[in-house]
Amino acid sequence: MALFITNLGAAGIILSIAIMLASGFLLTRITKRLHLPNVTGYIIAGVIIGPWCLNLVPSEYINQMDFVTDLALAFIAFGVGKYFRLSSLKANGKNMVILTLFESLTAGVFITTAMLLLGLSLSFSLLLGAIGCATAPASTIMTIRQYKAKGPFIDTILQVVALDDAVALVAFSVSAAFVQASSGTGSVTVSQIALPVLFNVAALAIGAVSGVVLSRLIHKRRSKDHSLVLACVTIMGVAGICTSMNVSPLLACMASGTAYVNASGNKHLFKQLNQFTPPLLVMFFVLSGMRLAIPSLAAAGLIGVIYFLIRIAGKYAGSSIGAAVIHASPEIRRYFGLALIPQAGVSIGLAVLGQRMLPTESGLMLSTIILSSGLLYEMVGPACSKAAIKLSGSIPAKGKATGKPAEKAAEKLAADTGKEAGESSKGQADEMVSAQARHAVV
Repeated sequence: MALFITNLGAAGIILSIAIMLASGFLLTRITKRLHLPNVTGYIIAGVIIGPWCLNLVPSEYINQMDFVTDLALAFIAFGVGKYFRLSSLKANGKNMVILTLFESLTAGVFITTAMLLLGLSLSFSLLLGAIGCATAPASTIMTIRQYKAKGPFIDTILQVVALDDAVALVAFSVSAAFVQASSGTGSVTVSQIALPVLFNVAALAIGAVSGVVLSRLIHKRRSKDHSLVLACVTIMGVAGICTSMNVSPLLACMASGTAYVNASGNKHLFKQLNQFTPPLLVMFFVLSGMRLAIPSLAAAGLIGVIYFLIRIAGKYAGSSIGAAVIHASPEIRRYFGLALIPQAGVSIGLAVLGQRMLPTESGLMLSTIILSSGLLYEMVGPACSKAAIKLSGSIPAKGKATGKPAEKAAEKLAADTGKEAGESSKGQADEMVSAQARHAVV
């Protein structure tokens, strides 16, 4: 089949894209019945039609689709930016930032240390640890909506998961700067690290300026079609500039989204993008599954299992320590880590970027670990999230708004912050589900 498609030329590329989209859709019909996220179906679809199973899409086409990864990550990162409104961060942002830093970076440190103890290279360990910081919020958010969960425990989840990927992006950018500086030299100088960092700072500035400019270009009289075109020009332009600078477009595009939403106060553009990007995001996840090298699973077996377990331990320990530091409620200290287990979306994109920076064998192992563990995380994540919100008392009893523990937690959080914890959890959940959970992205 792959040979036949290759002989079709341009028509073969179009047919390959159609096969990718169709397979992704069909597999979600199965995962939906199993109550699994869509991203699980997309990745499995990629494995099935990829070179190690049915081989429906030629390998040369797969190798030429790196731009799909860059574009998808650019749109994902821009969407993440909308959750960083200054008004929301001022309300109780300090505590949320502290909690996020502890749960995210603790997992990264645990993973990096474990990989180094196994004798793996520092570059590999740093990149894997940085990727391990990320969390995929879609599964947790869908569970929250399904059980109509409310309360400060839920408010905290919704605020932290928006910050979580930002921490992962920063950690990955710093690690990537170190890896790029040390590649091929055997030693690292201050200037070698400083230059990539300066490029990342420049990319952030470009992203922030582009977001402000976009907010000026899109006004009430601008048609929806032209607003969408301007947004695509901005996002793709920023991504292209960053790629040409050999810098990940993630931070810059996130800065662009943050600057836009704060300068304009308008979130309608993000809804438009959510209607425009689904085919691109489906291609991204299916393509990730196609790149999963089945034979390398055996080589990454032990390392993958250790990564899977260590990340869970790091998330749980970090969230407990962070909750203790900010004097959060007992429910958050005990159960919050269970809601942070799912991992997909941004982490898969980071794995693809990390694969490019490492030697062939190490890069392949990195992406294989993230893809295979991502499938497992997406399978066990929803059950763990349900357990967390149930144990926290956030699922309303019949005739009651929230459970008793949630009421106590509300009083505790109000005392800590001196104000209510942001918007109502249901409003946030509905908005974030429409933007992320519908396609199991970020």
